[in-house]
Amino acid sequence: MKQATTTPRIRRAPIALSILALSGALVAGCTTTPASVPAGDSSNAQSADARINSDVRQTLDRLYRVVAGSRDMVAHAAGVLVFPSVIGGSLIIGAQHGQGALLVRGRNAGYYSTTSASIGFQAGVGSKAVIYVFNSAAALAKFQASDGWTAGADAVVAVGNIGANGSVDSRTVQQPVVSFVMNNAGVEGGVSVNGSKITKIVP
Repeated sequence: MKQATTTPRIRRAPIALSILALSGALVAGCTTTPASVPAGDSSNAQSADARINSDVRQTLDRLYRVVAGSRDMVAHAAGVLVFPSVIGGSLIIGAQHGQGALLVRGRNAGYYSTTSASIGFQAGVGSKAVIYVFNSAAALAKFQASDGWTAGADAVVAVGNIGANGSVDSRTVQQPVVSFVMNNAGVEGGVSVNGSKITKIVP
């Protein structure tokens, strides 16, 4: 009697994690923010939270330099969530991941991770900075009270628009939540973050 054969099921989670690990190795030298700790320099080693804090500040400073009016927008916002380096890959299964921090009135209000299927990445791997600006206090309160928050499902996240003069579009600051995606060249226009899941973490 011929024995029945079974086809092993593909476990997608381990594959996705492997993609992210490979992506991190490939983009280690070309992320959108400078590395906080020189490779191999244990004397300058920082804790995970200190590295995130440093990279968040550098990412915001870069946004202020490339987008006129963004500093004023953030200053008047209820809060700003910054992911300095969201790494993505598209080997078999697309996956993106990054860690960042929420700033409220300029102070750290918690650390978060983001995971999504796609944020404008092309084939291969890459790293981009993703910034969420909570212009509405109600939108920020809902985000902070959530146990896992998904852009587009738990809140409408508008794409931050840049006017012809290189400044933040006036309609952008009127949206409850807006996002900006930056690569090494600057802000990417028209890139949606819908589907990105954000979870509070302890780094």
